[in-house]
Amino acid sequence: MKGGEREVKIHVSTVPQMDFLHKNFVYRTLPFNEYIRRASETKHSDFFLCEDESYYLRSLGEDVRKEPADLSKQFPDLAEDFHIPQFFEPDQFFSSVFRISSCGLQLWTHYDVMDNLLAQVTGRKRVVLFSPQDALHLYLNGDKSEVLDIDAPDLERFPEFVKARRYDCVLEPGDLLFIPALWFHNTRALNFGVGVNVFWRHLPADSYDKKDPYGNKDPVAATRALQTLEKALHALDELPAEYRDFYGRRMVQRVQTRTYCDSPDSQMPRSLSNKPG
Repeated sequence: MKGGEREVKIHVSTVPQMDFLHKNFVYRTLPFNEYIRRASETKHSDFFLCEDESYYLRSLGEDVRKEPADLSKQFPDLAEDFHIPQFFEPDQFFSSVFRISSCGLQLWTHYDVMDNLLAQVTGRKRVVLFSPQDALHLYLNGDKSEVLDIDAPDLERFPEFVKARRYDCVLEPGDLLFIPALWFHNTRALNFGVGVNVFWRHLPADSYDKKDPYGNKDPVAATRALQTLEKALHALDELPAEYRDFYGRRMVQRVQTRTYCDSPDSQMPRSLSNKPG
């Protein structure tokens, strides 16, 4: 088997809905061929936590803290069978991430700061997308949504979630999905499946955090802006409540005026909004 005895670090969970915010999974290491065997099973004779545990592999760089994943480096034999589509210039390439999931495995809703293509190699996968303009309805904690179950959300905890418009699709083997930067996405493996994400830089290279091997840290300018906002909010804490309310509303109005996009096309991914007709 291509990939063979190479050791891979994997996520293991007792439930198929993995939750990064509350870490309902553990990390374990297995030889690649053993991982494939286990991930393709529904009941396991060999297991870490329970006989119906779920598995998820996201390939990593050689130095996981500094180096992005690159299929041609971590799995060169497998990379021979995958050709990166020419959607970008070679010097824009950031990473190619190998993903293998158990049937039913669902990943948390999150956004990335780079454009990427999701190539479904084997198996079927449901992908749900949410527009960046629905961020206020997704209960964000960093780059991730706190709404774990997007199909049956707890509306007492997350009442605004119903306002978020979702876009659903099912990827078949051989399908490619373009996921624009900042678009939230949630995936569920409908079968044991293999996929590859290819990320590329569409902003100038110095816009991105150079210490980010995953492509999900906010751009440098956005990080500075958010830090400045926190300082401004701390400054408002020095005022009485009615003054905080008044100046807070003025700040919100100014942010909306300076930054919000009102174009209807901004609700759609660039690849869809530019379609003719």
